Amino acid sequence: LTAKAMANALAVMAWAPKGTLLNAPDTYMDKIACGPGYPSGVIDLDRSPADNVRALAAAKGVAPEAITVCVLDRPRHAEVIASIRSVGARVNLITDGDVAGVIHTADPATGIDLYVGQGGAPEGVLACAALKCVGGQFQGRLVFRNVDEKERARRVGITDLDKKYDLHEMVRADAIFAATGVTKGALLDGIRREGGHIVSHSLVMNSSTGTVREVRMRRPA
Repeated sequence: LTAKAMANALAVMAWAPKGTLLNAPDTYMDKIACGPGYPSGVIDLDRSPADNVRALAAAKGVAPEAITVCVLDRPRHAEVIASIRSVGARVNLITDGDVAGVIHTADPATGIDLYVGQGGAPEGVLACAALKCVGGQFQGRLVFRNVDEKERARRVGITDLDKKYDLHEMVRADAIFAATGVTKGALLDGIRREGGHIVSHSLVMNSSTGTVREVRMRRPA
């Protein structure tokens, strides 16, 4: 995203006590996420995208057509997109950056209700750290394309390769999440020059206090 000056590039970091963040291997992960305010279990990775849209719409008190789902624009998501559209829900395709995609579900200003799709597992942990701070639901399951990736997971201590993780299993203690916009997106403005200054836009979230701080910084170029 940064190299092509495309939207939603972020620099992100998460902190938590040692051993409380899932030590996710560098593989893919199936993910589903929604924002706060819904009954526990309203979304489920084992349901079809269409059924998750229906369940979320019912919990929100709207028709499925009023639900917007964020999905990475990848050929592997063709069936996911078709399932979502089969119930009339809107699809918001993003080219990259599924950390921002998951976080969007917790910010009403983005208009995103649900995130569905397959992306990097470490990015799933980062996104969960953010949701831990602001509320929401997340489920993820590691996806392995070959034996080498399974061995990679075992080397970092994962024994149940088919486990479905929820948010609080991926981030098991209070966490802090920070993100700075690199290029402008729905969540944050990007780095820009303003006169003789560099201007940045960041978020800092803390799950122990439930606070979200927005930081705009200007410094001499």
